[in-house]
Amino acid sequence: RLPIDPAQEWSQMFADAWRMHRDFSFDERMRGLDWAAVRAQYEPLLARVTDRSELDDLLAQMIAPLNILHSQVRGADFPVDPETAVPAMLGARYQQTEAGLTIARIYRSDAELPNERSPLMQPSVDARDGDLIAQVNGRDIRHGGDLAEALHHQAGQQVLLSLRRDGRTVKTVVVPVDAGRNTQLRYSDWVQTRMAAVEDQGKGRIGYLHLRAMGGNDIASFVRDFYANVDRDGLIIDVRRNRGGNIDSWVIEKLLRRTWAFWQTPSAPPYWNMQQSFRGHLVVLTDALTYSDGETFAAGVKALGLGPVVGTRTSGAGIWLSDRNRLADGGSARIAEFGQFGADGRWLIEGRGVSPDVEVDNLPHESYKGRDRQLETAIAMLEKALQERPIVQPPAQRIPPPGQPGQDAVRIQP
Repeated sequence: RLPIDPAQEWSQMFADAWRMHRDFSFDERMRGLDWAAVRAQYEPLLARVTDRSELDDLLAQMIAPLNILHSQVRGADFPVDPETAVPAMLGARYQQTEAGLTIARIYRSDAELPNERSPLMQPSVDARDGDLIAQVNGRDIRHGGDLAEALHHQAGQQVLLSLRRDGRTVKTVVVPVDAGRNTQLRYSDWVQTRMAAVEDQGKGRIGYLHLRAMGGNDIASFVRDFYANVDRDGLIIDVRRNRGGNIDSWVIEKLLRRTWAFWQTPSAPPYWNMQQSFRGHLVVLTDALTYSDGETFAAGVKALGLGPVVGTRTSGAGIWLSDRNRLADGGSARIAEFGQFGADGRWLIEGRGVSPDVEVDNLPHESYKGRDRQLETAIAMLEKALQERPIVQPPAQRIPPPGQPGQDAVRIQP
């Protein structure tokens, strides 16, 4: 155990954050700022800092003049009140009716990932869309406030639901989740509704996959969804709301693989080489919340001509970082370390974002009603492309007689 004077530790972390920005910034000129003068301006305010969150605020003020979108502050050593009421949720959307609170929709997730299911979709739970929630642990539920209060501190604990369905009472045991997990379930439901819409409107010819971010778990998600769609004629890759990471080059590499030959056996249809490569038309969806490596991916698709980008301009965080520069308590004042420029030498993305080839915005009232105009546009563009440039299986010539050699390869037009 070590005695720590918080004020001295805060002073140390302030100095460390200032020095690491000076030593690790992608721009050694610090964007033209007098960095010593910046420290002199903000350091006197340390005497007025009374807790860790106020230090974060001071660090944010100090690095804000750099105008770098990746320069964010993340605290670590915050006090926690164990008596604070922790909300728990059931992974569903509700509707208030005259009879009471009903389950409007239980959030859906990938059917092949049973561990990702909503609490109300677990195998042992008997709950359905349209059920009325009568009681939680014997407590009457009249509206959403009653439900929220009844579920306080119940995340991970078994609770007894009394549901009304077709005039009868159904009792079932469910384990609620915390607010963070509920947000993930709601997000998964959003993805599943888009996937279902593409499957329905595209009549099986168009595939869809969504990348929430660009990290290790997202590689697994991409692999599962991309290779399930390589034989589609069209594909929508949705990076709206993408939170970034560092796998853009790996994903683009898969999209760059081109088919140049086919293998044929007597008893099966031809299959192509490169194996598991995508031969169809591609559309990428972006929005204002597409961030960091999600933006770099969209920029790469645009620069390499892999397909049109549809949606709205992205966030504009184009200077990358490593997150290696931690403060004494594990927090950070993130330092943008790696500038990004194109083949023509122009600095990319930072402060501007990636502009779509086709600009389409989802209006708030349409989104509220469930419409996704950006997705509709992507589907329509792929349908038009398939009419004008259908993906065809090239016919093979007759097998030549013995003694007649095969042909040399010919250059494929891009």
